[in-house]
Amino acid sequence: MSLDLSRIRAICFDVDGTLSDTDDMFVRKIESGLRPFRFLFRNQDVHRAARRLVMWSEAPGNFLVGVPDTLHLDDEMAGVMEWLNRHRPRPMKHFLLIPGVKEMLQTLHGQYPLAVVSARDENSTRLFLDQFMLAGFFRVIVTGQTAEHTKPYPDPIFFAANAMNVPPEACLMVGDTTVDIRAGRKAGAQTVGVLCGFGEEPELRQRGADLILAATPDLVQALEGDSP
Repeated sequence: MSLDLSRIRAICFDVDGTLSDTDDMFVRKIESGLRPFRFLFRNQDVHRAARRLVMWSEAPGNFLVGVPDTLHLDDEMAGVMEWLNRHRPRPMKHFLLIPGVKEMLQTLHGQYPLAVVSARDENSTRLFLDQFMLAGFFRVIVTGQTAEHTKPYPDPIFFAANAMNVPPEACLMVGDTTVDIRAGRKAGAQTVGVLCGFGEEPELRQRGADLILAATPDLVQALEGDSP
């Protein structure tokens, strides 16, 4: 697997597991709940069990996220969530940033137009970007309600490509799940799967990722033509 570097004129990034260390956040929460039952697991390895549960939840989780979109109810669902957040205020979320991501964006900004292409809602996406002062790196921010359909449909990448004034096939879609790879390939873009999030290498390869990287910041080295 390799990238055709000459084709790449813009880069699209997923958020969860790609820029945000959501994976580890979920693992920590599940690990805490499983700790009293550590005797049930091999070598009492609660961390490994928690991580496997998060990995296994990926496919049904992506399915459930896509159901409102498939039924053309994503706008209504977003409205319900916004109403709940407004009437049941919660403490501001605090996110984790994958180490090296900000430095990567600083390097790539100016070399390529960059986009966020996330299935997250607008509010939480903005909260994450604002917490780490990342929004200024991106030409366009595409969330779950921006395009007619969200990932794994190609619509969000079409939207981002148009906003960056490049053809979709000149984009590089970077993400950690098969949903990202599927969306990128359907849009005609090249794709990079990263292993710092929810996805695993065999499934990302099976979906046709053009390149697999251990972590998102390794992209800088890959775009320079070097093997990370």
